[in-house]
Amino acid sequence: MTTENHVSLEILEYIPYIDDNGQLPEQFQGQIGVYAIFDAEKKLEFIGYSRDVYLSLRQHLVRKPDKCYWLKIYTIERPSRSILENIEKNWIEENGTIPNGNAQNKDIWTQPVNVKTLMTHEEKINYESPHHDEITQMKIIKNVARRVEAEILKELEARGLQTQIRFNPKLKEEGLLDLK
Repeated sequence: MTTENHVSLEILEYIPYIDDNGQLPEQFQGQIGVYAIFDAEKKLEFIGYSRDVYLSLRQHLVRKPDKCYWLKIYTIERPSRSILENIEKNWIEENGTIPNGNAQNKDIWTQPVNVKTLMTHEEKINYESPHHDEITQMKIIKNVARRVEAEILKELEARGLQTQIRFNPKLKEEGLLDLK
C-alpha cells in the first residue's frame, strides 16, 4: 500500500549504507524523507526523518557505526512534519516492535556522542582528580574525544568508507563528538 502518508516499509528496496566505492548514498543530499536503518543482518535498528536525509545518515553512522549497514528511504517533495511523523509511526507499527534506536536508546542515535560515558577507568580517575583545575579537565576530556574519534574513524575505514568525516573541534572541549 502506498499513499503520501503511508508507504509500506516492506516494499522499499534495501540500500547499502556504504556502497562498493566507499561512499554514503549521496543521492539523498538535501532530500526530505523518512529512513529506516538496519544492522548487518538487516534487523531494524532505527527509524527517523529529516529535512536532509544524507546529513542525518552521516550523523547516525558516526554515532552507531556498528548498527548502520542497510537503509530503506522514502522521500517527499515538500516538508511536512505530520506526513513524516505518520510514515515513521506506520513503519514502527509495521515492524511490530519499537526498534531499539527509537526506544530507550534514542539519545545515542540522535544526540552527539558523549565521550564521558566512554572513558576508560584510568581516564575517569584522572579526570575526576581533585588536583586538576577546569583547564586540565578540559584537556583530558579533549584527549578522550580524540581517542574516541580515532576509534570511530578506524572502524569506518575498516568498513571501506571513503567519504570524508570531520568532527566539530569546538565540541570536543565539551566532551562531545558531532560532525561539522
